[in-house]
Amino acid sequence: MDSKEPTNPNLHEKPQLLPSDTTNSHAMTKTSIIVDASNYIRELKQKVENLQQDISTSRSSTSDETSSWPKVTVKTLEKGILVNVYSGKSCPGLLVCILEAFEEVGLNVLDARVSCEDNFHLQAIGEENEENEDSINAQVVKQAISDAIKIWEESSNEQGE
Repeated sequence: MDSKEPTNPNLHEKPQLLPSDTTNSHAMTKTSIIVDASNYIRELKQKVENLQQDISTSRSSTSDETSSWPKVTVKTLEKGILVNVYSGKSCPGLLVCILEAFEEVGLNVLDARVSCEDNFHLQAIGEENEENEDSINAQVVKQAISDAIKIWEESSNEQGE
């Protein structure tokens, strides 16, 4: 009895294409082509699992960093300064420290949005106080906020002891 021919002509052509798609394949028979393809797929799956593990590790270390120390970005706008402060955890008292830092550098808050419940997020737009003799730039504001965060952290650690 003759072996059955595939009903789909493409099925017969596909096994002959596999050697070119698999790495290190010198297979001549259909069985060895399938074994090589199976090994290649297994290698690819392992690579995907390793990459997913790396991504997961990277994300967890990044989230640990953002939750332990507030991230600060300050940008100079056409008319004013945009301030963003974010922490993945609640930071009781941090808002007061940051507002005091704004006063110290002579920055008037024009508009602000704050969330302090599950995490801390402050977005504020400020402008230079007219009475301020020194010019304010983004770097000065960022340094003042960083100093305020250090002061807040020290006072939080003292209260936690």
